[in-house]
Amino acid sequence: MNILYNDKTDLLYIRLDDRKQDVINRRVSEDIVLDIGENARVIGIEIIDASKHVNLERLLPIKYEVSKRTA
Repeated sequence: MNILYNDKTDLLYIRLDDRKQDVINRRVSEDIVLDIGENARVIGIEIIDASKHVNLERLLPIKYEVSKRTA
């Protein structure tokens, strides 16, 4: 599992499965997008405006990385 936070965009991404696979994005709320992989399993969770929804200090250490993903 990897947790990535981009402080410039306030985007938190939690990757649950590191295997390379095709995913489908499913928006489940205004600020939550799920990446669905093989066998309809949740592969990743994207939280938009993360600092409004998650206590980021409790997730430390976080690997900061500029996201190149497009929504």
